[in-house]
Amino acid sequence: MPPPDSALDAVMIARARRLLAGPEARERVWPALIAAAFAASTALALATAMILAPPVTTTHIVQKAR
Repeated sequence: MPPPDSALDAVMIARARRLLAGPEARERVWPALIAAAFAASTALALATAMILAPPVTTTHIVQKAR
């Protein structure tokens, strides 16, 4: 059985639905970019501190007794 014909234009109905749906919500990029920049800067600061820190010198207790 063929579907009944409609008096409504399918193309115009699809256009009206798109117009009524409104704009799509887009994800914001700035929070992720700021978090990545913060992580990179803290990693660089830690690497700099590790390179510039004085070396840890340890001596064994046996060597101190001599």
